[in-house]
Amino acid sequence: MAKLVILNQGMIGRTFDLTAERTTVGRVEDNTFQISDPSVSSRHAEILLRGSDIVIKDSNSTNGTLIEGEKISEAVLKPGQILRFGQVELKIDDGKPVAATTSAPPSVTASPKPVAENTLVIPRGISLEQLERGAGMPQSFDTSATFSKKTNKTNKYFVVFGIIVGLVIVGFIIFLWKKVNAK
Repeated sequence: MAKLVILNQGMIGRTFDLTAERTTVGRVEDNTFQISDPSVSSRHAEILLRGSDIVIKDSNSTNGTLIEGEKISEAVLKPGQILRFGQVELKIDDGKPVAATTSAPPSVTASPKPVAENTLVIPRGISLEQLERGAGMPQSFDTSATFSKKTNKTNKYFVVFGIIVGLVIVGFIIFLWKKVNAK
């Protein structure tokens, strides 16, 4: 049975068995296989089992679906190939060992490709040590400088105009009230 194996840092080892004829992949919960990563579209792709073939169909995703680094709209995925949804890399594993290539000399064995080679690590935030040292603060930051409040003339004019319009309306209401009561 074929399965998807995630290769990204923080999600390494997470797998999904491909048992259904149609598997949807995406960021939102209503997908068959949910990948909660911002680079994955809400409905990123479909994986279809057609006999012994595994067919990947991109669902017009924002960051694309790639097999071995090439963008695809629909393609057959072979065991051992690297599949990428946005920045999330996966491998199709059918449970069988991958045979050595015939182009290598008999004395040389093909070594497996390191997992982290194509993995993009995106730093997020700063560490507690950096925070304690004040790593984000510029060296020339002067904490003794005083800040003056800026005046906004537009707001003053708006308030004065509002008061004048309010007084005119109140005066007009009083005028009408007196006129009605005088009759």
